[in-house]
Order: sequence, then C-alpha cells, then structure tokens
Amino acid sequence: MTKNPRERWATSAMYTGLALTIAATAVPYVDRATLHLLADHIRDGYPAYSQARVDTAVTTYLILLTAIGASGAIAWLWTIRAVGAGRRWARPAATALFVLGTTIGLTGLLTKDTAGDTGLPPALGWTGLAPCLAGLVAITLLWTRGTPTAQTMEAMR
Repeated sequence: MTKNPRERWATSAMYTGLALTIAATAVPYVDRATLHLLADHIRDGYPAYSQARVDTAVTTYLILLTAIGASGAIAWLWTIRAVGAGRRWARPAATALFVLGTTIGLTGLLTKDTAGDTGLPPALGWTGLAPCLAGLVAITLLWTRGTPTAQTMEAMR
C-alpha cells in the first residue's frame, strides 16, 4: 500500500498511463477497421505498392505497435507494484521507464522512412505519446517532496 498522498496520486497517474497505453495499442486496430490512416499513409509514401504489400506493411506495424504496447503495459504494472510496495528503487526505475517510453514514442512520431515521410501517420504517432504525459505526472509526483506535516516535524525534533 502506498504511504503518502503523493505516492497515491502518482499511482493514480500510473493507472491512467496504463489505460492510455492500452488505448494507444488499440487505436491502430480501430484505424484498420475504420479510417485506414495507416494504410493510406503507406500508400501515399509508396504509390507503387500493391494493395497486398500495403496490407502486409500495415500488419507489420500492428505487430510492432502491439509488442510495444504490451511491453508498456507490463512496465506500468511492474512500476505500480513497486511504488505500492515502497521499493527504494521504484523512483529511479519509473524515471528510466519514462525516458525509455518517451524515446520510443518520439521515435514512432519523428522517424522518417525511405519515402521521406514519417513511418507512422501523425495521428498515430501522437497517440503513442499520450501515455508519456501520465508518466511525466507520475515521476514528478514521485520525486517531489510534499510539505512536512506536524507529525513529520515532531518526529524530526
């Protein structure tokens, strides 16, 4: 169980990050069934691709994004458990995972493919960064010390 209000708020932010990670993992599947942003993006970048080749590229992206999303969800759960158990290494581990997740998100958003455009359409790239906002809130809360309570001040005397 978490010990102080900041840790409880940080845990809430981490659960929000977990939910955003699950949603960001599902969005490409919703796109495949509805808007076809990813398929259109690939087709625009590679006009010579046949429909079968575009479909293969979309499937490859779905596998990659699912693996990233599943890894992110596992990381969130592991970090939530570590913070809840009061592990001393939880804050540095959460920070390292935030940096890793943000790096992966920015890579998906900014990396250009051989056609000269980003590999992912911007809407999907930005969606992948959404969990990082919750991570930023969580690590800020974990590293920020609250104002001391009367009990803490008395214990320090």
